[in-house]
Amino acid sequence: MATTTASEPSIERSLTLNFIGDWGQANFHRICSWLTQEFCDRAGPRSRVGIWNMRGGGLEGLENVYSGEAQLCIATPAMLLPSALTGEGLFAPLGPMPSLRALAALPQRDRMMLAIHPKFGIHSYADLHRVKPALRIATSIEDGTNFIGYVAMRLMEAHGITKEVLESWGGSYIYTTRPEQAIENVREGNADAVVQEAIMTPWWRHLIEEHKLVPIPAQEDALARLSSRHGWQPASIRAGFWNSEGSEEEIPALDFSDFLVVVRDDLPDDVAYLLTWCLVERRSAIEVQYKHIEPERSPLTYPLEPAKMAKPSLPLHPGAERYYKEHGHLA
Repeated sequence: MATTTASEPSIERSLTLNFIGDWGQANFHRICSWLTQEFCDRAGPRSRVGIWNMRGGGLEGLENVYSGEAQLCIATPAMLLPSALTGEGLFAPLGPMPSLRALAALPQRDRMMLAIHPKFGIHSYADLHRVKPALRIATSIEDGTNFIGYVAMRLMEAHGITKEVLESWGGSYIYTTRPEQAIENVREGNADAVVQEAIMTPWWRHLIEEHKLVPIPAQEDALARLSSRHGWQPASIRAGFWNSEGSEEEIPALDFSDFLVVVRDDLPDDVAYLLTWCLVERRSAIEVQYKHIEPERSPLTYPLEPAKMAKPSLPLHPGAERYYKEHGHLA
């Protein structure tokens, strides 16, 4: 255990924990690394944490926590996760996972949207249905594990562009697992359009500003259907976010925001409390890793605000709830 002050919580016993991050090079792994060091500095001398990568699209993290194989995972988007408790939608094959709980919501302002190569002259979903182009649309695979692919397909279906419709036009969906792989397919000419999240990344900015892809505004009625069926919220990308045609005005899109730090309800209270303390009280140590990026273009939106961290889309673990209440972040 590292030297701590009298006001800091600590755990005398040594603990071995398993965290599930991302594929290995993205933000979940960075967050897990930060949390590992802060936690182990305040736990018993032989404490250690294993950070495991995932191979699919996110479902396995929640599955591993629910089964007890791991003690913590990070998942996004926050809007999707309440369905895990009831076993609906994407989570139906696994059934309900009612014991999942959250320690915190970490802010990440993100959107899911479609953008198309300018050579097609498409500026709206109405144009798309009128022209019926043989588009090759890059996105993440809907394989039963991939959160991105699941949401992307629901967005396109809400606009009447199912796999069958697209193929009837002579087009197709080009599937990969990770966001940057889909973006790369467009850059390399393997696809004509992309429906993806992670809009704050340089990959998206390069596609929109250099390759001149045209952002396609989501339709109000489609977003309303997604809200009524799934509880997903409409959002937008501010005017001028990109320096390109089609970005001069606010762009309606689907919300894909926020990371949740997820555990199970039987994680010992003192462990949950200490992890939550580290997430909040040591947040400056993760914020500084992103401060070379403007907040709206950062994949972790800083500053982290404790009152907002205390309001995840899953119920709080009792140890986390106790921390937030004791420190005045939750009534």
